Amino acid sequence: MLLKERLRELRKEKKETQVQVAEAIGIVEQHYQKFEGGVNLPNLENAWKLADHFGVTIDYLVGRSDQRG
Repeated sequence: MLLKERLRELRKEKKETQVQVAEAIGIVEQHYQKFEGGVNLPNLENAWKLADHFGVTIDYLVGRSDQRG
């Protein structure tokens, strides 16, 4: 699954912890960990927030495109 790999890659590029990303989008750390671990998928609202936070499109985030912007 590309989503979990892209989340981890983007988070590390920004040198952020899972806690920091979770706080930035308004969810608890455990919820974010499930996204990055591939256990759960984010709902549309959280996908928008993650894409905005990382400065990428939702299509990039979920693996539908290789273009970030």
